Amino acid sequence: MKAISGKELARLLEDRGWQLRRTKGSHHIYSKEGNPARISVPIHGSKPLKIGLQKHLMKIAGIDEKEL
Repeated sequence: MKAISGKELARLLEDRGWQLRRTKGSHHIYSKEGNPARISVPIHGSKPLKIGLQKHLMKIAGIDEKEL
């Protein structure tokens, strides 16, 4: 799996209808109408997310590896 940064994941979420609800420190909190889940994306410049966290967030958002 290709490692992506928090900024790139945030862009993917926004493209798929997730909306930025608030920011707390370096974490951006996203939610989507009709979906009870909230996604907290750490934005640390262009530093890549750890693979386990990335997979977890992508699973919640319904993003497939092929879409990267």
